[in-house]
Amino acid sequence: MELEKALYHYFQFTSFRQGQKEVVESILRGQNTLAMLPTGTGKSLCYQLPGYLLEGKVLIVSPLLSLMQDQVEQMKSMGEKRVIAINSFLSPAEKRKALSNLSSYKFIFVSPEMLGVDIILNKLREMTIALFVVDEAHCISQWGYDFRPDYLKIGEVREKLGAPLTIALTATATKEVREDIVKYLQFRSWEEFVFSVDRPEISIGIEILGHKEKQQKTLELVQKIKGPGIIYFSSKKLAESMAAKLRDQGERVMAYHGGLDTESRTLIQQQFIHNQLDIVCATSAFGMGINKDNVRFILHYHMPLQLEAYLQEIGRAGRDGKESIAILFYSPGDEQLSLQLTEGELPEKEQIHHLFMLIQQQNLKLENIHLEAERFIPACGFSETQWRVVESFLASMQNENVQEVRDQLLNYVTKRIRLKQQKVYRVLDYIQHSGCKREYILDYFDDQGSSAKKNCCSSCGLALEDFYGSKAEEMEPNLRYNWKKDLASMLIKQVGDLHEKRPIS
Repeated sequence: MELEKALYHYFQFTSFRQGQKEVVESILRGQNTLAMLPTGTGKSLCYQLPGYLLEGKVLIVSPLLSLMQDQVEQMKSMGEKRVIAINSFLSPAEKRKALSNLSSYKFIFVSPEMLGVDIILNKLREMTIALFVVDEAHCISQWGYDFRPDYLKIGEVREKLGAPLTIALTATATKEVREDIVKYLQFRSWEEFVFSVDRPEISIGIEILGHKEKQQKTLELVQKIKGPGIIYFSSKKLAESMAAKLRDQGERVMAYHGGLDTESRTLIQQQFIHNQLDIVCATSAFGMGINKDNVRFILHYHMPLQLEAYLQEIGRAGRDGKESIAILFYSPGDEQLSLQLTEGELPEKEQIHHLFMLIQQQNLKLENIHLEAERFIPACGFSETQWRVVESFLASMQNENVQEVRDQLLNYVTKRIRLKQQKVYRVLDYIQHSGCKREYILDYFDDQGSSAKKNCCSSCGLALEDFYGSKAEEMEPNLRYNWKKDLASMLIKQVGDLHEKRPIS
């Protein structure tokens, strides 16, 4: 079938977006493919279309449960029933049913953690994997802005599945990150497609102002700028506080962060997508994979930790190709909060020393540490993220000398903190850069894209009034979306989960 005809047949699109056709053709030629396409340009089509045209299953590894669930719901809404996500959202009964019927699904989403579970891996080995998809592939690199230790195991799993045809997708990866992706996925031959990260429809603003001015400026801008938007915070407390202040001035707004339960996060996400909320005050937990094309503005109340993360987050805007704006507020000293946050993601020296003292006292083998998570996490005060780093590092160690491994882990953490600090200072340099902000970003990614446009950035000239208007111009609430029905379904599912977890008497 001719590609354009297939595109219309399966998606009702009459033409490809930038980069999509080249990537799809590469896969259909049987080439392992690394593709870097800008946020909002339809990366999921790059594996879904060839998936329909190839005989066999499409296995998609995705880093976030919310992202995975959103992509599954999108496919179901388009009429694809042969799609499932294997993750912790499934109750024990649903998981058993899914595994027993796994061969009936065409598109199988799985988290990297689940990919390492023997029963799941064995089920997958019985199938013909036509296409192995690594979404958000930058997570595989320690140089990537969102490094996930579990992603390092994907290459080994891929080999166990017979090294099927593979596509690695990302929106933000420097040259060294792309080299890591190829290395850890164990590609022997591949094609690489790197498209400009530039999103010309997004105007970029930086405002340097005092801490007290920042709050007032946010309240004012939200009233004036048209269309739905997202405001990013580094603090859950401030996200909640700003959401409350915006509600007081009549905005339809909610706060979204990792401290909310799964049901609340899902409902806020769906209400925003269906235009029942105008604004979301969010931490970085929100946004990845959100399929909403009419986001008109992104505000950063705090500076992001890395330029890669910043580009991902402002990329939520303007997915329909219409003019949108991203403004980052900076108050002198904001970088101190960013530095604290980067250090908090990694285990502290005292935690590591305490962990290895317990290991030696109890004469435990390092390869069995993952079995002791319930004891060691509270005993050492690890967060979930910190423990993942420790567990993954120890699992990769062949050395049985406990003291040497401890020193290696301490050295690894020190290097990671130094790298993260350098990323924070690079963002600060970007903020203080007097030249074109867009050119700075393009240079960072060795991108030759053009930066000439009206309302380019705050350095080149930015007329904020061009983005003012009524939110009603962009927002038409989807009255058919029933959040109460969704909530009721989730509560019923929770009750079912409780029954599943009760011991049989």
